[in-house]
Amino acid sequence: MKFQLKPVLKIKRSFTLLFLTVLISLSSQIHAQSNGFEVIKNLELLDQIYQHLDMYYVDEPQTGTLSKTGIDAMLKALDPYTVFYPESDIEDYKMMTTGQYGGIGALIRKLDEYTYIAEPYEGNPAQQSGLCAGDKIISIDGKSMQGVASDDVSSALKGPKGTTIVVEVEREGEGTKKISITRDEIKLPDVPYSGMLDNEVGYIKLNSFTQTAAADVKSAFVEMQTKGMKSLVLDLRGNGGGLLIEAVKIVNLFVKKDQVVVTTKGRVSDENYVYKTQEQPLDLNIPLTILIDGGSASASEIVAGSIQDLDRGVIVGNTSFGKGLVQRTYDLKYGSKMKLTIAKYYTPSGRCVQRLEYYDKETDDKPQEVPDSLLKIFKTQNGRDVIDGRGIVPDFEVELPEMSRLTATIYANDLIFKYATRYKTQHPEIASADKFELSDTEYEDFKKFVLSQEFTYSTASEEMLKKMKDAAEEEGFLTDAQTEYDALMAKVVPSKERDLEKFKSEIKMLLENEIVSRYYFQKGRAVNSFRKDEVLEKALEILKDSKQYNTILGK
Repeated sequence: MKFQLKPVLKIKRSFTLLFLTVLISLSSQIHAQSNGFEVIKNLELLDQIYQHLDMYYVDEPQTGTLSKTGIDAMLKALDPYTVFYPESDIEDYKMMTTGQYGGIGALIRKLDEYTYIAEPYEGNPAQQSGLCAGDKIISIDGKSMQGVASDDVSSALKGPKGTTIVVEVEREGEGTKKISITRDEIKLPDVPYSGMLDNEVGYIKLNSFTQTAAADVKSAFVEMQTKGMKSLVLDLRGNGGGLLIEAVKIVNLFVKKDQVVVTTKGRVSDENYVYKTQEQPLDLNIPLTILIDGGSASASEIVAGSIQDLDRGVIVGNTSFGKGLVQRTYDLKYGSKMKLTIAKYYTPSGRCVQRLEYYDKETDDKPQEVPDSLLKIFKTQNGRDVIDGRGIVPDFEVELPEMSRLTATIYANDLIFKYATRYKTQHPEIASADKFELSDTEYEDFKKFVLSQEFTYSTASEEMLKKMKDAAEEEGFLTDAQTEYDALMAKVVPSKERDLEKFKSEIKMLLENEIVSRYYFQKGRAVNSFRKDEVLEKALEILKDSKQYNTILGK
């Protein structure tokens, strides 16, 4: 019995062969350095595999899913930042590059079987229509959201401006209700908060580098100048980056025109480019500190790295992420796009902050440390030593204490989120964001709430003692030391009630910040966090001590 190719497959094959013929003619012109035969051979193999699956596989293959899976797996073998965006994901791409998308304007999070509203954006449809943080999303346009992945819930909430959806929610103390929401064009603010910390020090929190980032920073800066600002804190903590050109423009606010900010170098010579400042600066002399942490990446590292290399300001906090790769987006057919790593970037001193081990070999893989022997030393404008290969190492590192196991467990089990929801239903209003603080009586109520929940945790000391016990048993020493071991274990075995009091300070800080967000949104979070921010406190100390500031910069 002979199998006949389906007519559609004949068309596919004819198209593929035509494509391959064109590719052969172009490969020598565009990719002279590539092995043209290898490219053609592997494309033909992919074509044949696809045809055989379509013709003979036992079940009808989902061709769209197969294609997306294959593309994703191929790109994952390169680096985590080379990504394919099918037409269905263009809203996500749009939000990443512009900060805009069509939707209701709210953060969501998955708890148990349902997705909840985590935080409505102030002034956007979700908040204006009455949705609140803590609302459980029961259904969207009549379709149940029970057991639905949060990504799919997010997709259901997004859509073109002007379209209307009906979201059924369950609210603590009020039961279920249906809320009609008209979607709008949502613009996430690059600068969610800016303001004067005192009579002299200005503060700008920059969350992203979309197309309006530099303009927003400039606007905030100019406004604070009119209020008497004499020094500035630029907070890039948690800022994962964005558009490179916006980083260059922000650096331009503080350094002279025609200054090299960043250089890109790639395999294709056309991608080798030197980015210089194009405008006259706003202020060349204002004392400047930049806050960074492990979540500061890409464009954030360009800003921090160039300011550090040029000795224009002091970097405070913790070592940044270490993403020194440049991406460009290319339009593909059928409304899809591809974001492709095309080059590495280098700060003015010549260093690349990229961690060498950036391949995403496993889920949640963290960047690996570059061995000290491979690190190179570069010089800032004033002759200070800086290194490559590890992100941006701050000029002044602030060591932050690790979160206790109990606090981490409470947070991971969403108990802080749940209690804040309950607190909001019982308190129509609270003090201002900078003054709100839980009373001892209210914290006792929180303790009762936590103790009523089912969860377990262990301390690091308990785990180490168990390992020691196993080793002692192996070596025959446990019998003689059993009494001492039991006494010590009794002291380190976790007690929820004891530890809730022991770690009261750090738990209260997270809880108060979550509660404040229910009343004052993102701006309130920022203001509330100032009260117990060790990194910010150190930055202020440096700004107010000109001798220390100048000494750090090698002046």
